[in-house]
Amino acid sequence: MSQALAFLATLPGWAVYLLLGAGAAVENLLPPIPADTFVVVAGLLASQGVVDPWAAGLLTWGANVAGALVVFHMGDRYGRGFFENGAGRWVLRPGQLRRIEAFYARWGTWAVFFARFLPGLRAVVPAFAGISHQGFWRTAIPVAVASGIWYGGLLWLGTVAGRNLPAVEDWLQGANRTLLAVALVLALLIGWWWWRTRHPDDEEEAS
Repeated sequence: MSQALAFLATLPGWAVYLLLGAGAAVENLLPPIPADTFVVVAGLLASQGVVDPWAAGLLTWGANVAGALVVFHMGDRYGRGFFENGAGRWVLRPGQLRRIEAFYARWGTWAVFFARFLPGLRAVVPAFAGISHQGFWRTAIPVAVASGIWYGGLLWLGTVAGRNLPAVEDWLQGANRTLLAVALVLALLIGWWWWRTRHPDDEEEAS
């Protein structure tokens, strides 16, 4: 993070904002890229007067929400066809898709909300909200609220911490390790569910 901070501090203002926004958005397409780091860096840069804190906060939040909604739209438009007629039919069977759709019909809003705090699942859950045709506002509102809470807190942390970069890095690494552990447990449960429902009986599959 220190190298990224030093690099961004040398760029003109418009380039800094562009990179911060791109970094916050691209996590929705490439989950290994941590938007959290970009948001904390935005706060650190704001504490040094390189960027305006409100502008940086709104930019990173808006870019992250927009990226999630792009993923949602892609799932809504192309997801069912991919899993019903494309290569995805080898991953999810029709009965599994129906179960996922039923889950989102009941719990989709809360699933999207809590997933925004968990690495990796942030990108997957909005995609399946689209595949399940959950609806734009039932997806957009929890994405916007959860991202606002999480990234607003991270921006505040970076701004308040100021130049105490090692402390910020330690806290962020610890928080992400905890959240990643939670995400891995949920991923294992999802994997168990996938395997258990992979071979439904003929009657269920035909329904």
